[in-house]
Amino acid sequence: MISQQWVRRAGLALALLSSAASCSSASNSTAVSTAVSVGSHAGHDNAVVAGAPDVPVAGAQGRVPQFLVECPFSHALADDPIVYPGVAGASHVHVFFGNDGANAGSTYDSLLAGTSACDQPEDTASYWVPALMQGDTMLTPTKSVAYYRPGEGIDPVSVQPYPPGLEIIAGDGSAEAEQSTAVVAWTCGAGITRMASPPSCPISRPLRLMITFPDCWDGEHVDSDDHRSHMAYSSRGSCPAAHPVAVPQLQLAVVYSFSGDPSGLSLSSGSILTGHADFFNAWVQDKLAGEIDACIHRKVVCGVTSGRK
Repeated sequence: MISQQWVRRAGLALALLSSAASCSSASNSTAVSTAVSVGSHAGHDNAVVAGAPDVPVAGAQGRVPQFLVECPFSHALADDPIVYPGVAGASHVHVFFGNDGANAGSTYDSLLAGTSACDQPEDTASYWVPALMQGDTMLTPTKSVAYYRPGEGIDPVSVQPYPPGLEIIAGDGSAEAEQSTAVVAWTCGAGITRMASPPSCPISRPLRLMITFPDCWDGEHVDSDDHRSHMAYSSRGSCPAAHPVAVPQLQLAVVYSFSGDPSGLSLSSGSILTGHADFFNAWVQDKLAGEIDACIHRKVVCGVTSGRK
């Protein structure tokens, strides 16, 4: 565990920026059918992501083509290579998974040249989420599990690899209301029940944060001024016209050893409602394309039969 003093020295005080946005909420079982604002990542104006996410099939046992990557916790920094590129300490504290060297100065080339502790060593991409706090203490996550699958109802054969260097943000780092559980959800273990706030979990099934990323790309840009407009969520099995390229719908699960009463929990970005995550694609591109072809295109569930949860 890391003390709050360390978090503050790293720049936590810079995180609580003032642009707040409310997000539409959806039930655990009903797909959203209208456009939804998923808000902003701290420090940026709100952006409406085209389309609305359907509630995805939860967890490793979903009966959809997929492959997964498990990554242990790597490091914590008050950095954000997407929102504050090149400016160390400008963000609230994030916990990082995947690429061992990810920091504010990371670029596609530097990440690709780096190393990864993931069970897929050629996944040198970087994943990060705000630190989970219990009072003044940061709760160190045990691992992340990245599920790569088609968006709900999307033809698996149509899914294309992410372009090199694609940057994606999901969730609202300044939310003041519950976010849709189709985007940000808390669960106990690998259970299918999704909640907008952390539940009280038993020791046998500790707390897990799940973030679902947009799965439709505009086909041109690996980033945009608001870091969102180049991506959209699919809805009812199709991508919007302005974002016609179906890419894998990344569902990132962050696993903690925490169980029991969640009432004292918060996130380094603010309240417990401000869940969000970032992804910077720096996979070895041939390996990523091979995984998509072998699992998603061939409609195979890969990597979940070993009992990993």
